[in-house]
Amino acid sequence: MPRTVLTFGTFDVFHVGHLRVIERAAAYGDRLVVGVSSDALNVSKKGREPVFSQAERLAIVGALKPVDEVFVEESLELKRHYIEQFGADVLVMGDDWKGRFDEFEDICEVVYLPRTPAISTTALIEKISDLA
Repeated sequence: MPRTVLTFGTFDVFHVGHLRVIERAAAYGDRLVVGVSSDALNVSKKGREPVFSQAERLAIVGALKPVDEVFVEESLELKRHYIEQFGADVLVMGDDWKGRFDEFEDICEVVYLPRTPAISTTALIEKISDLA
């Protein structure tokens, strides 16, 4: 029986940490579905517009070899709906969310992956801004 893996992210200013989490998430199953945070969700989570638009981020993530399907994540509160909608067997999140999604263990496996050390989109944006 094929296993569907679901993960989420903003994936703004795409970097190797993003690639590694997608590759590692894909290893948990046969099909990888990725929710890309909407521009509005990014503003509510991080207090700023993403550098790359929602359409651009969907195109970047969707073009990656391990990714089978992408969609726009409209709300953090809809995680259960997305798990059910895509028939996810595994939810993979970064360990900065550890414990936050344990409530979904009743419908799927929940895995928290360690983040790639010393790589942060926010830090990259700040570094670029300092150079400008």
